[in-house]
Amino acid sequence: MKFKIAILFFWFSLNCWGQKQFEVFFDFNKDFPNQSSILSLNEWIANNKAIEITRLLGFCDSIDTKDYNKNLALRRIESVRELLDKSGLKFNKNLDKIAYGKEFKQSKIQAENRRVTIFYTEIVKEPIESAFSKQIRNSKVGETIKLPNIYFFNNSARIVPKSESSLYDLLCAMQENPKLKIEIQGHICCQMVNDFNNISTARARAIYNYLLRNKIDRKRMSFKGYGVLKPIHKIPEQNQTEEDENRRVEILILEN
Repeated sequence: MKFKIAILFFWFSLNCWGQKQFEVFFDFNKDFPNQSSILSLNEWIANNKAIEITRLLGFCDSIDTKDYNKNLALRRIESVRELLDKSGLKFNKNLDKIAYGKEFKQSKIQAENRRVTIFYTEIVKEPIESAFSKQIRNSKVGETIKLPNIYFFNNSARIVPKSESSLYDLLCAMQENPKLKIEIQGHICCQMVNDFNNISTARARAIYNYLLRNKIDRKRMSFKGYGVLKPIHKIPEQNQTEEDENRRVEILILEN
């Protein structure tokens, strides 16, 4: 019998490897957690919403018969399961619920034997790839891509706050594609001859500096201002939309 118990616990130790656990305690002959454990359980649930319950093990103290204790352990498991379920926690579809009567190594402190052990794993959510990051990943060498929703204050290289999410998308694309090398290209609108204040270069440099501050290797990127040399729409533009589309920052894919 002792040999079988040893095998059983060895099997559990293998299957619980890498899992975390939390213990709920009960008063003598009770099948609902004691008040102290309820408070601890509620706090644990509040701090562990992104988990999956994989196993519930129920235990009793050494008092009374093995069969009585096993039945009590089953009821303890069920009360804990109901509490977890009401809290909205996720259960593994192959959830194990195992009750022990007396056939386990008991603590000399009886209160420590009256428990349910919750085994769980953390749910790791896959990051959602943005449309821009996906576009970058699928781009070819020599392809030019406009940075969406990148705006600057009038006649300056200061990026407006609402553009921060687009900058972050570019940063993520650079982080997720370590082989990616780019040229950041600045363009302006509304001038017939030249970029007298070199605003297009300053704006391209602003994007470059943002990536540099966020640990992107300078060897993977360069910047250049093209002024009005590469307009999308003929200058002078006919409306505000054409001006906005000419006033842009693009990236040229050098390696990917």
